[in-house]
Amino acid sequence: MTINFSLNGEPCQEASVAPTKTVLEYLREDHGLTGTKEGCAEGDCGACSVVLVRNGTDQRVAVNSCLLTVGQLDGADLITVEGLSERNGELEAVQQAVVTEDGTQCGFCTPGFVMALHALRHTGETVTEEIIHDALAGNLCRCTGYRSIVDAARSACTEPAENSTPRADRETGEWHEFGDEKFLAPRTLDDLLAARLAHPDAPLLSGGTDLGLSFSKGRKHFPVTIFTQDVSELRRIENTATTLTIGAAATYTEALPFVTAAWPSFATLIRRIGSRQIRNVGTIGGNIGNASPIGDTPPCLIALDAKLHLHGQNGPRDIPLEDYFLDYRKTDLAADEVISAVEIPKLSDGQVFRAYKVSKRYDQDISAVIGAFRLTIKDNIVTDARIAFGGMAATPKRAVKCEAGLIGKAWTEDTARDVGELIAEDFAPIDDHRASAAYRVRVGTNLFVRLFRDLAGQDATDVVTL
Repeated sequence: MTINFSLNGEPCQEASVAPTKTVLEYLREDHGLTGTKEGCAEGDCGACSVVLVRNGTDQRVAVNSCLLTVGQLDGADLITVEGLSERNGELEAVQQAVVTEDGTQCGFCTPGFVMALHALRHTGETVTEEIIHDALAGNLCRCTGYRSIVDAARSACTEPAENSTPRADRETGEWHEFGDEKFLAPRTLDDLLAARLAHPDAPLLSGGTDLGLSFSKGRKHFPVTIFTQDVSELRRIENTATTLTIGAAATYTEALPFVTAAWPSFATLIRRIGSRQIRNVGTIGGNIGNASPIGDTPPCLIALDAKLHLHGQNGPRDIPLEDYFLDYRKTDLAADEVISAVEIPKLSDGQVFRAYKVSKRYDQDISAVIGAFRLTIKDNIVTDARIAFGGMAATPKRAVKCEAGLIGKAWTEDTARDVGELIAEDFAPIDDHRASAAYRVRVGTNLFVRLFRDLAGQDATDVVTL
């Protein structure tokens, strides 16, 4: 079947392109649209940024074309820097602002900046300095400072553009095949399970912010790839007074408003996982399924006592998230099962939650340590504690001795210091290129003091050595 989408307003029907070819390669090699550049090929630099309008919506979002595959374009609209200029030849507002404010530099990164700001201009957000810097966090400058680019953002994006006219859904296919590759795009959970049963070794592709590296840098081509973004059941977000349930294929961007309302500290951490380009396609379900010991969301979800909804041929089953991780990159997921959603209990009276990410760089960096803390405090006594860390073991894991050391104790800085020293009994981390074992233990210990000072409204910037 053909892959149907539009490119800069023109319809495209592709039947002879590998579905796992990156959109970056497709644009440059098949269409000669070389304004979109390759820098890092791993979603860090933003030089490859384009704007995507998903099927059935009118929301323009910036994405990294180096991690996006052609198969993921089915039913969408794709806009590159070449497609921004008005038909009469005039520059689009962001392009003109970049020219006026001298924001153009060597030209290699400028198209990516323009596309990120074009998407910002169409979000309808109230554009503040913080929002501008968040929108540009995924675009790295190789020549000079950001001041002129930020000035262009202030000029062009303060007044949001009118929303595009909503369009009808495009006709899409449930499978695409080219050469020795099959790309399956089921629409329902039942169809997904059938595809999973038939192809148990096929990778599951949702946002592709991790798997996409296999295509962009690893040059891998799997016989079968199963795309989950079109599965309606996996896209749902259900928000109640007591729980938030996030479908495995819902993006960080879609989930973020709900997470912000329930756990602001968790939301801050999510914003540090990756840029808007990453959050617009990446999923919490993928972060869990990847089973990395340094995944950012699992420690937070474990501390919040989240549970996973799994589905397989024998029906649904729910398990605590902490039971999902068995060993390094090994999970309790059966060969015929998929993650359908994660359900997170909201905080009750007396409960507080904080999460801290320690990394060499604030934005878009792999964690050295993640610490997540949910405490129940009544009359200044800790009556319950759930504490989880990432980067300290082969899996994200609870600090059970630290928890036991807190329960029943008065919540004071001395208590926090004493309990922090138990980290070395809970974990035996390894040395790697991100951090030494000794550093990880010291950081984990210090995070308890940071937690106390954070909850007390005190300055904690001198606690953790970064």
